[in-house]
Amino acid sequence: MSAYCGKYTDELIATAAYIATPGKGILAADESTGTIGKRLSSINVENVEDNRRALRELLFTTPNGLQYLSGVILFEETLFQNSSTGKPFVDVLKEGGVIPGIKVDKGTVNLAGTNGETTTQGLDDLAKRCQKYYAGGARFAKWRAVLKIGDNEPSQLAINENANGLARYAIICQENGLVPIVEPEILVDGTHDIAKCAKMTEIVLAAVYKSLNDHHVLLEGSLLKPNMVTPGSDAAKVSPMVVAEYTVRALQRTVPAAVPGIMFLSGGQSEVEATLNLNAMNQLKGKKPWTLSFSFGRALQQSTLKAWLGKPENLNAAQGAFLTRAKANSEATLGTFDGGVGSGASAESLHVKDYKY
Repeated sequence: MSAYCGKYTDELIATAAYIATPGKGILAADESTGTIGKRLSSINVENVEDNRRALRELLFTTPNGLQYLSGVILFEETLFQNSSTGKPFVDVLKEGGVIPGIKVDKGTVNLAGTNGETTTQGLDDLAKRCQKYYAGGARFAKWRAVLKIGDNEPSQLAINENANGLARYAIICQENGLVPIVEPEILVDGTHDIAKCAKMTEIVLAAVYKSLNDHHVLLEGSLLKPNMVTPGSDAAKVSPMVVAEYTVRALQRTVPAAVPGIMFLSGGQSEVEATLNLNAMNQLKGKKPWTLSFSFGRALQQSTLKAWLGKPENLNAAQGAFLTRAKANSEATLGTFDGGVGSGASAESLHVKDYKY
């Protein structure tokens, strides 16, 4: 393979390796304006810029919180926002040893010729936007492709289109200085068992890495953000160790060792469920040439939202809840999480059917 080699090569490799530091992970704070509005409405808080900024500031300024993170994915609005003291959020993160990232996809659209499957849009002006985001301080990017499991899904057409889109996104990012996080999410919706999820995860990841290879993506300067291999949302649950065995085996069969880190999405699992599954993967014996870590949104924020409720007097309690989750997931990347789960909110299912953001 002739991988990307240009002015950003060394920087891309160093950035990806840093984000994949064992003991650290990514906070996905890249919810669109509409999606964060749903989160805020769940605690009866109005979806206006001041409240969106306040929530992000709560997270980014949690005392001792950033030590457990290596990256934060931002929405475009947040990348260029300042804290209440006037300091750019980008600087707040950098001073805490955290690399700012940016969501660059423009959401999913229906893929014609399929049974409700989707492809992701946003490629047309991506190079120009990447240049703007790099100038604004971002050093990595995220692009979410979405597939589903059904009687005849994911179709080969959907697999190919989404793999190709992810590869085109990834090489455009690298040519403009951003480490691409490649996110082929297979939704948990359905009644399928864990073996079916494992099979489809392997098929999808194999297609994705074939396409990344075809597009000459520098794997050392990229990261993967996949779903964990679990039963469908309407199927019987299995133990964290079973999830770990199926997930790691699927990755061993499909993800090259050149990739420095695999940063799992939580996919609607409860906060503690996502942590326990990640911890079990890191306790599992066997070959794991990549760091296994997290890139959680809902699974790092649910307890925090419930504790905050948009009230200034609840700031300390909310930041305490976030610190608990960040520390727990940091420990899970090392396989040392002891099961302390924090508040009751951490056990709530966060599943949303056909999740969009």
